[in-house]
Amino acid sequence: MLSWDEFDKDEGEEAAKGATATQAAAAGIDKLDNAGGVAALEARAVTADDSDAVKRAKAALDQLDIAEGLAELEGSAARVAVDEKRMINCRADLNQLVPFKYDWAWQKYLDGCANHWMPQEVNMTADIALWKNPEGLTDDERRIVMRNLGFFSTADSLVANNLALAVYRLITNPECRQYILRQAFEEAIHTHAYQYCIESLGMDEGEIFNMYHEIPSVAKKAAWGLSYTRAISDPEFNTGTVETDKELLRNLIAYYCVLEGIFFYCGFTQILSMGRRNKMTGVAEQFQYILRDESMHLNFGIDVINQIKIENPHLWDAEMKEEASQMILQGTQLEIEYARDTMPRGVLGMNAAMMEDYLKFIANRRLSQIGLKEEYPGTTNPFPWMSEIMDLKKEKNFFETRVIEYQTGGALSWD
Repeated sequence: MLSWDEFDKDEGEEAAKGATATQAAAAGIDKLDNAGGVAALEARAVTADDSDAVKRAKAALDQLDIAEGLAELEGSAARVAVDEKRMINCRADLNQLVPFKYDWAWQKYLDGCANHWMPQEVNMTADIALWKNPEGLTDDERRIVMRNLGFFSTADSLVANNLALAVYRLITNPECRQYILRQAFEEAIHTHAYQYCIESLGMDEGEIFNMYHEIPSVAKKAAWGLSYTRAISDPEFNTGTVETDKELLRNLIAYYCVLEGIFFYCGFTQILSMGRRNKMTGVAEQFQYILRDESMHLNFGIDVINQIKIENPHLWDAEMKEEASQMILQGTQLEIEYARDTMPRGVLGMNAAMMEDYLKFIANRRLSQIGLKEEYPGTTNPFPWMSEIMDLKKEKNFFETRVIEYQTGGALSWD
Protein backbone atom coordinates (compact mmCIF):
# COMPACT_ATOMS: atom_id res chain seq x y z
CA MET A 1 0.00 0.00 0.00
CA LEU A 2 1.38 3.40 -1.01
CA SER A 3 1.76 5.84 1.85
CA TRP A 4 1.86 9.61 1.54
CA ASP A 5 5.46 9.50 2.79
CA GLU A 6 6.42 7.30 -0.12
CA PHE A 7 4.46 9.56 -2.50
CA ASP A 8 6.31 12.62 -1.23
CA LYS A 9 9.59 10.71 -1.50
CA ASP A 10 8.89 9.76 -5.12
CA GLU A 11 7.87 13.31 -5.94
CA GLY A 12 11.01 14.66 -4.32
CA GLU A 13 13.19 12.25 -6.26
CA GLU A 14 11.55 13.29 -9.54
CA ALA A 15 12.06 16.97 -8.70
CA ALA A 16 15.72 16.28 -7.88
CA LYS A 17 16.18 14.44 -11.16
CA GLY A 18 14.54 17.34 -13.00
CA ALA A 19 16.79 19.88 -11.31
CA THR A 20 19.87 17.79 -12.15
CA ALA A 21 18.79 17.56 -15.78
CA THR A 22 18.24 21.32 -15.96
CA GLN A 23 21.66 22.01 -14.46
CA ALA A 24 23.27 19.58 -16.90
CA ALA A 25 21.50 21.26 -19.83
CA ALA A 26 22.59 24.71 -18.64
CA ALA A 27 26.17 23.51 -18.31
CA GLY A 28 26.01 22.08 -21.82
CA ILE A 29 24.68 25.35 -23.23
CA ASP A 30 27.40 27.32 -21.39
CA LYS A 31 29.98 25.03 -22.94
CA LEU A 32 28.51 25.63 -26.40
CA ASP A 33 28.41 29.39 -25.76
CA ASN A 34 32.11 29.39 -24.89
CA ALA A 35 32.97 27.27 -27.92
CA GLY A 36 30.85 29.51 -30.16
CA GLY A 37 32.53 32.66 -28.85
CA VAL A 38 36.00 31.25 -29.52
CA ALA A 39 34.95 30.12 -33.01
CA ALA A 40 33.58 33.58 -33.81
CA LEU A 41 36.87 35.22 -32.77
CA GLU A 42 38.83 32.73 -34.88
CA ALA A 43 36.68 33.62 -37.87
CA ARG A 44 37.88 37.22 -37.60
CA ALA A 45 41.52 36.20 -37.98
CA VAL A 46 43.16 37.23 -41.24
CA THR A 47 44.11 34.31 -43.47
CA ALA A 48 46.37 33.93 -46.49
CA ASP A 49 43.28 33.52 -48.71
CA ASP A 50 41.83 36.89 -47.71
CA SER A 51 41.86 39.61 -50.38
CA ASP A 52 42.87 43.15 -49.45
CA ALA A 53 39.18 44.13 -49.37
CA VAL A 54 38.33 41.31 -46.94
CA LYS A 55 41.30 42.26 -44.73
CA ARG A 56 40.05 45.87 -44.59
CA ALA A 57 36.54 44.70 -43.70
CA LYS A 58 37.84 42.57 -40.82
CA ALA A 59 40.07 45.38 -39.57
CA ALA A 60 37.13 47.81 -39.62
CA LEU A 61 35.02 45.41 -37.55
CA ASP A 62 37.78 45.27 -34.94
CA GLN A 63 36.89 48.91 -34.22
CA LEU A 64 33.13 48.26 -33.86
CA ASP A 65 31.80 49.61 -30.56
CA ILE A 66 28.94 47.36 -29.46
CA ALA A 67 27.89 49.80 -26.73
CA GLU A 68 27.22 52.50 -29.31
CA GLY A 69 25.05 50.10 -31.28
CA LEU A 70 22.97 49.23 -28.24
CA ALA A 71 22.50 52.91 -27.47
CA GLU A 72 21.16 53.43 -30.99
CA LEU A 73 18.48 50.83 -30.28
CA GLU A 74 17.12 53.22 -27.61
CA GLY A 75 17.05 50.65 -24.88
CA SER A 76 19.17 48.85 -22.35
CA ALA A 77 20.22 45.22 -22.48
CA ALA A 78 17.77 44.44 -19.68
CA ARG A 79 14.57 42.55 -20.40
CA VAL A 80 11.46 44.72 -20.68
CA ALA A 81 8.71 44.48 -18.07
CA VAL A 82 5.11 45.12 -19.11
CA ASP A 83 4.78 48.10 -16.79
CA GLU A 84 7.68 49.82 -18.56
CA LYS A 85 5.80 49.92 -21.86
CA ARG A 86 4.06 53.15 -22.85
CA MET A 87 2.37 54.46 -25.96
CA ILE A 88 4.65 57.52 -26.25
CA ASN A 89 7.90 58.67 -24.63
CA CYS A 90 8.89 55.14 -23.56
CA ARG A 91 12.61 54.43 -23.09
CA ALA A 92 12.29 50.64 -22.87
CA ASP A 93 13.78 48.61 -25.73
CA LEU A 94 11.44 49.07 -28.71
CA ASN A 95 12.69 45.87 -30.31
CA GLN A 96 11.37 43.58 -27.56
CA LEU A 97 7.91 42.72 -28.82
CA VAL A 98 6.84 40.60 -25.87
CA PRO A 99 5.49 40.65 -23.23
CA PHE A 100 2.50 42.49 -24.69
CA LYS A 101 0.97 45.39 -22.82
CA TYR A 102 -1.78 46.11 -25.36
CA ASP A 103 -3.22 42.76 -26.42
CA TRP A 104 -5.78 44.57 -28.59
CA ALA A 105 -3.00 45.95 -30.81
CA TRP A 106 -1.53 42.51 -31.43
CA GLN A 107 -4.99 41.07 -32.13
CA LYS A 108 -5.66 43.80 -34.69
CA TYR A 109 -2.36 42.96 -36.37
CA LEU A 110 -3.39 39.28 -36.56
CA ASP A 111 -6.86 40.21 -37.85
CA GLY A 112 -5.34 42.44 -40.51
CA CYS A 113 -3.06 39.63 -41.70
CA ALA A 114 -5.99 37.18 -41.81
CA ASN A 115 -8.03 39.65 -43.91
CA HIS A 116 -5.35 40.01 -46.58
CA TRP A 117 -6.55 40.62 -50.14
CA MET A 118 -5.18 41.93 -53.45
CA PRO A 119 -6.92 44.09 -56.07
CA GLN A 120 -6.33 41.70 -58.98
CA GLU A 121 -8.55 39.11 -57.28
CA VAL A 122 -11.61 41.20 -58.17
CA ASN A 123 -13.16 40.70 -61.60
CA MET A 124 -13.56 44.03 -63.40
CA THR A 125 -15.04 42.72 -66.66
CA ALA A 126 -18.61 43.91 -65.99
CA ASP A 127 -17.37 47.33 -64.83
CA ILE A 128 -15.33 47.82 -68.00
CA ALA A 129 -18.30 46.97 -70.23
CA LEU A 130 -20.61 49.27 -68.27
CA TRP A 131 -18.12 52.15 -68.24
CA LYS A 132 -17.48 51.93 -71.98
CA ASN A 133 -21.19 51.79 -72.77
CA PRO A 134 -22.33 55.39 -73.46
CA GLU A 135 -25.72 54.55 -71.94
CA GLY A 136 -24.39 52.41 -69.12
CA LEU A 137 -24.23 55.13 -66.46
CA THR A 138 -25.75 58.57 -66.04
CA ASP A 139 -23.58 61.68 -65.98
CA ASP A 140 -24.16 61.94 -62.23
CA GLU A 141 -22.97 58.38 -61.68
CA ARG A 142 -19.86 58.81 -63.84
CA ARG A 143 -18.98 61.99 -61.98
CA ILE A 144 -19.28 60.20 -58.64
CA VAL A 145 -16.96 57.40 -59.75
CA MET A 146 -14.35 59.81 -61.08
CA ARG A 147 -14.49 62.18 -58.09
CA ASN A 148 -14.09 59.35 -55.58
CA LEU A 149 -11.27 57.62 -57.42
CA GLY A 150 -9.63 61.06 -57.66
CA PHE A 151 -9.80 61.66 -53.93
CA PHE A 152 -9.05 58.16 -52.69
CA SER A 153 -6.17 57.51 -55.10
CA THR A 154 -4.10 60.11 -53.25
CA ALA A 155 -5.73 60.10 -49.81
CA ASP A 156 -4.40 56.66 -48.91
CA SER A 157 -0.92 57.75 -50.01
CA LEU A 158 -1.17 60.71 -47.63
CA VAL A 159 -2.12 58.34 -44.80
CA ALA A 160 0.72 55.94 -45.64
CA ASN A 161 3.25 58.79 -45.74
CA ASN A 162 2.04 60.06 -42.38
CA LEU A 163 2.41 56.60 -40.85
CA ALA A 164 5.78 55.73 -42.33
CA LEU A 165 7.48 59.12 -42.06
CA ALA A 166 6.09 60.35 -38.76
CA VAL A 167 3.76 58.26 -36.59
CA TYR A 168 5.77 55.03 -36.60
CA ARG A 169 8.85 56.81 -35.25
CA LEU A 170 6.94 58.53 -32.46
CA ILE A 171 4.81 55.65 -31.15
CA THR A 172 7.01 53.84 -28.63
CA ASN A 173 5.12 50.58 -28.18
CA PRO A 174 6.33 47.61 -30.27
CA GLU A 175 3.01 45.78 -30.67
CA CYS A 176 1.37 49.00 -31.86
CA ARG A 177 4.28 49.56 -34.22
CA GLN A 178 3.69 46.07 -35.58
CA TYR A 179 0.10 47.00 -36.46
CA ILE A 180 1.21 50.35 -37.93
CA LEU A 181 3.50 48.47 -40.32
CA ARG A 182 0.57 46.28 -41.35
CA GLN A 183 -1.63 49.36 -41.79
CA ALA A 184 0.98 51.07 -43.97
CA PHE A 185 1.04 47.98 -46.21
CA GLU A 186 -2.76 48.00 -46.41
CA GLU A 187 -2.68 51.67 -47.45
CA ALA A 188 -0.35 50.65 -50.28
CA ILE A 189 -2.84 47.94 -51.31
CA HIS A 190 -5.64 50.52 -51.31
CA THR A 191 -3.67 52.90 -53.54
CA HIS A 192 -2.95 49.90 -55.77
CA ALA A 193 -6.69 49.10 -55.88
CA TYR A 194 -7.60 52.61 -57.03
CA GLN A 195 -4.88 52.51 -59.68
CA TYR A 196 -6.18 49.10 -60.79
CA CYS A 197 -9.71 50.50 -61.14
CA ILE A 198 -8.50 53.59 -63.02
CA GLU A 199 -6.36 51.53 -65.40
CA SER A 200 -9.06 48.89 -65.96
CA LEU A 201 -11.65 51.52 -66.86
CA GLY A 202 -9.23 53.32 -69.19
CA MET A 203 -9.53 56.64 -67.36
CA ASP A 204 -7.16 59.57 -67.86
CA GLU A 205 -4.68 58.76 -65.09
CA GLY A 206 -3.22 62.28 -65.02
CA GLU A 207 -6.68 63.81 -64.55
CA ILE A 208 -7.70 61.40 -61.78
CA PHE A 209 -4.46 61.46 -59.80
CA ASN A 210 -4.23 65.25 -59.94
CA MET A 211 -7.72 65.98 -58.63
CA TYR A 212 -6.30 66.69 -55.17
CA HIS A 213 -4.53 69.63 -56.81
CA GLU A 214 -7.24 70.74 -59.22
CA ILE A 215 -10.70 70.09 -57.72
CA PRO A 216 -11.39 72.47 -54.78
CA SER A 217 -13.58 70.09 -52.75
CA VAL A 218 -10.89 67.39 -53.04
CA ALA A 219 -7.95 69.76 -52.56
CA LYS A 220 -9.42 71.23 -49.35
CA LYS A 221 -9.60 67.81 -47.70
CA ALA A 222 -6.03 66.93 -48.70
CA ALA A 223 -4.70 70.31 -47.56
CA TRP A 224 -6.50 70.03 -44.22
CA GLY A 225 -4.92 66.65 -43.51
CA LEU A 226 -1.44 67.71 -44.62
CA SER A 227 -1.53 70.68 -42.26
CA TYR A 228 -1.48 68.24 -39.34
CA THR A 229 1.43 66.14 -40.57
CA ARG A 230 3.79 68.99 -41.43
CA ALA A 231 5.20 69.45 -37.92
CA ILE A 232 5.65 65.84 -36.85
CA SER A 233 7.13 64.74 -40.20
CA ASP A 234 10.13 67.00 -39.51
CA PRO A 235 13.03 64.60 -38.71
CA GLU A 236 14.01 66.93 -35.87
CA PHE A 237 10.58 66.67 -34.23
CA ASN A 238 10.45 64.66 -31.01
CA THR A 239 7.85 64.16 -28.32
CA GLY A 240 8.64 64.66 -24.63
CA THR A 241 7.15 68.05 -23.87
CA VAL A 242 3.50 68.93 -23.34
CA GLU A 243 3.35 70.87 -26.59
CA THR A 244 5.04 68.23 -28.76
CA ASP A 245 2.97 65.45 -27.20
CA LYS A 246 -0.16 67.45 -28.00
CA GLU A 247 1.08 67.93 -31.56
CA LEU A 248 1.29 64.17 -32.02
CA LEU A 249 -2.17 63.77 -30.47
CA ARG A 250 -3.57 66.34 -32.92
CA ASN A 251 -2.08 64.37 -35.78
CA LEU A 252 -3.61 61.10 -34.61
CA ILE A 253 -7.04 62.72 -34.25
CA ALA A 254 -6.71 64.36 -37.68
CA TYR A 255 -5.76 61.17 -39.50
CA TYR A 256 -7.70 58.50 -37.63
CA CYS A 257 -10.84 60.37 -36.53
CA VAL A 258 -11.19 62.73 -39.49
CA LEU A 259 -9.27 61.60 -42.59
CA GLU A 260 -10.09 57.90 -42.20
CA GLY A 261 -13.06 58.36 -39.89
CA ILE A 262 -15.05 61.02 -41.78
CA PHE A 263 -13.45 61.97 -45.12
CA PHE A 264 -13.85 58.45 -46.51
CA TYR A 265 -17.51 57.97 -45.68
CA CYS A 266 -19.28 60.01 -48.34
CA GLY A 267 -17.34 58.33 -51.13
CA PHE A 268 -17.69 54.85 -49.67
CA THR A 269 -21.45 55.30 -49.32
CA GLN A 270 -21.82 56.54 -52.89
CA ILE A 271 -19.79 53.73 -54.48
CA LEU A 272 -21.33 51.00 -52.33
CA SER A 273 -24.78 52.33 -53.20
CA MET A 274 -23.90 51.79 -56.85
CA GLY A 275 -22.92 48.22 -56.04
CA ARG A 276 -26.27 47.63 -54.35
CA ARG A 277 -27.88 48.59 -57.67
CA ASN A 278 -25.69 46.13 -59.57
CA LYS A 279 -23.60 48.90 -61.10
CA MET A 280 -19.77 49.02 -61.03
CA THR A 281 -19.78 45.92 -58.85
CA GLY A 282 -16.03 45.34 -59.21
CA VAL A 283 -15.18 48.85 -58.02
CA ALA A 284 -17.79 48.52 -55.27
CA GLU A 285 -16.37 45.19 -54.13
CA GLN A 286 -12.89 46.65 -53.81
CA PHE A 287 -14.31 49.60 -51.87
CA GLN A 288 -15.98 47.13 -49.54
CA TYR A 289 -12.70 45.39 -48.75
CA ILE A 290 -11.05 48.78 -48.31
CA LEU A 291 -13.84 49.90 -45.97
CA ARG A 292 -13.32 46.76 -43.89
CA ASP A 293 -9.61 47.61 -43.56
CA GLU A 294 -10.32 51.26 -42.81
CA SER A 295 -12.80 50.33 -40.08
CA MET A 296 -10.03 48.41 -38.35
CA HIS A 297 -7.59 51.31 -38.84
CA LEU A 298 -10.11 53.65 -37.27
CA ASN A 299 -10.69 51.39 -34.25
CA PHE A 300 -6.94 51.00 -33.75
CA GLY A 301 -6.42 54.76 -33.89
CA ILE A 302 -9.23 55.41 -31.41
CA ASP A 303 -7.64 52.91 -29.00
CA VAL A 304 -4.21 54.57 -29.37
CA ILE A 305 -5.67 58.05 -28.78
CA ASN A 306 -7.57 56.91 -25.70
CA GLN A 307 -4.53 55.05 -24.32
CA ILE A 308 -2.39 58.18 -24.68
CA LYS A 309 -5.09 60.08 -22.76
CA ILE A 310 -5.04 57.47 -19.98
CA GLU A 311 -1.25 57.50 -19.66
CA ASN A 312 -0.95 61.28 -20.05
CA PRO A 313 -4.11 62.84 -18.55
CA HIS A 314 -2.44 66.26 -18.40
CA LEU A 315 -2.56 66.42 -22.21
CA TRP A 316 -6.35 66.07 -22.34
CA ASP A 317 -7.13 69.47 -20.83
CA ALA A 318 -10.03 71.75 -21.70
CA GLU A 319 -8.04 73.45 -24.46
CA MET A 320 -7.15 70.14 -26.12
CA LYS A 321 -10.73 68.86 -25.88
CA GLU A 322 -12.03 72.00 -27.56
CA GLU A 323 -9.39 71.75 -30.26
CA ALA A 324 -10.18 68.07 -30.92
CA SER A 325 -13.89 68.82 -31.13
CA GLN A 326 -13.26 71.64 -33.59
CA MET A 327 -11.08 69.37 -35.75
CA ILE A 328 -13.88 66.83 -36.06
CA LEU A 329 -16.46 69.53 -36.80
CA GLN A 330 -14.20 71.12 -39.44
CA GLY A 331 -13.67 67.73 -41.05
CA THR A 332 -17.43 67.13 -41.09
CA GLN A 333 -18.04 70.47 -42.77
CA LEU A 334 -15.44 69.75 -45.46
CA GLU A 335 -17.02 66.37 -46.15
CA ILE A 336 -20.49 67.94 -46.37
CA GLU A 337 -19.12 70.37 -48.98
CA TYR A 338 -17.54 67.44 -50.83
CA ALA A 339 -20.91 65.63 -50.79
CA ARG A 340 -22.68 68.64 -52.29
CA ASP A 341 -19.99 68.91 -54.99
CA THR A 342 -20.08 65.23 -55.94
CA MET A 343 -23.88 65.00 -56.15
CA PRO A 344 -25.50 68.39 -56.75
CA ARG A 345 -28.74 66.53 -57.43
CA GLY A 346 -30.28 63.29 -56.17
CA VAL A 347 -28.74 60.04 -57.42
CA LEU A 348 -28.50 56.40 -56.33
CA GLY A 349 -31.38 56.73 -53.87
CA MET A 350 -29.67 59.51 -51.94
CA ASN A 351 -29.08 63.24 -52.05
CA ALA A 352 -26.75 65.77 -50.42
CA ALA A 353 -29.18 66.48 -47.56
CA MET A 354 -29.34 62.78 -46.64
CA MET A 355 -25.56 62.56 -46.86
CA GLU A 356 -25.23 65.58 -44.57
CA ASP A 357 -27.37 63.80 -41.96
CA TYR A 358 -25.23 60.69 -42.31
CA LEU A 359 -21.99 62.63 -41.88
CA LYS A 360 -23.34 64.37 -38.78
CA PHE A 361 -24.30 60.93 -37.42
CA ILE A 362 -20.72 59.72 -38.09
CA ALA A 363 -19.27 62.89 -36.50
CA ASN A 364 -21.25 62.24 -33.31
CA ARG A 365 -19.76 58.76 -33.15
CA ARG A 366 -16.21 60.05 -33.58
CA LEU A 367 -16.72 62.66 -30.86
CA SER A 368 -18.13 60.15 -28.39
CA GLN A 369 -15.43 57.58 -29.18
CA ILE A 370 -12.75 59.90 -27.81
CA GLY A 371 -14.87 61.10 -24.89
CA LEU A 372 -16.24 64.35 -26.31
CA LYS A 373 -19.79 65.73 -26.37
CA GLU A 374 -21.92 65.03 -29.44
CA GLU A 375 -22.54 68.23 -31.40
CA TYR A 376 -25.43 67.08 -33.60
CA PRO A 377 -28.07 65.84 -31.13
CA GLY A 378 -30.90 63.74 -32.49
CA THR A 379 -29.18 62.92 -35.79
CA THR A 380 -29.96 59.44 -37.10
CA ASN A 381 -28.41 57.19 -39.73
CA PRO A 382 -30.29 57.44 -43.06
CA PHE A 383 -28.21 54.59 -44.51
CA PRO A 384 -28.52 51.64 -42.10
CA TRP A 385 -27.27 49.29 -44.81
CA MET A 386 -23.81 50.86 -44.41
CA SER A 387 -23.63 49.42 -40.90
CA GLU A 388 -24.41 45.98 -42.33
CA ILE A 389 -21.62 46.27 -44.90
CA MET A 390 -19.13 47.20 -42.19
CA ASP A 391 -19.99 44.08 -40.17
CA LEU A 392 -16.77 42.07 -40.45
CA LYS A 393 -18.43 38.85 -39.30
CA LYS A 394 -20.61 38.46 -42.38
CA GLU A 395 -19.92 35.21 -44.22
CA LYS A 396 -20.37 36.66 -47.71
CA ASN A 397 -20.01 40.11 -49.15
CA PHE A 398 -22.97 42.30 -49.98
CA PHE A 399 -22.89 41.41 -53.67
CA GLU A 400 -22.27 37.68 -53.00
CA THR A 401 -19.45 37.55 -55.52
CA ARG A 402 -16.88 36.07 -53.14
CA VAL A 403 -16.24 35.33 -49.49
CA ILE A 404 -15.68 38.58 -47.61
CA GLU A 405 -13.76 36.89 -44.82
CA TYR A 406 -10.93 36.23 -47.26
CA GLN A 407 -8.03 34.81 -45.30
CA THR A 408 -4.60 33.43 -45.92
CA GLY A 409 -4.53 29.66 -46.35
CA GLY A 410 -3.21 28.91 -42.88
CA ALA A 411 -5.99 30.93 -41.25
CA LEU A 412 -8.95 29.50 -43.16
CA SER A 413 -11.48 27.35 -41.38
CA TRP A 414 -13.78 25.07 -43.35
CA ASP A 415 -16.12 24.30 -40.42
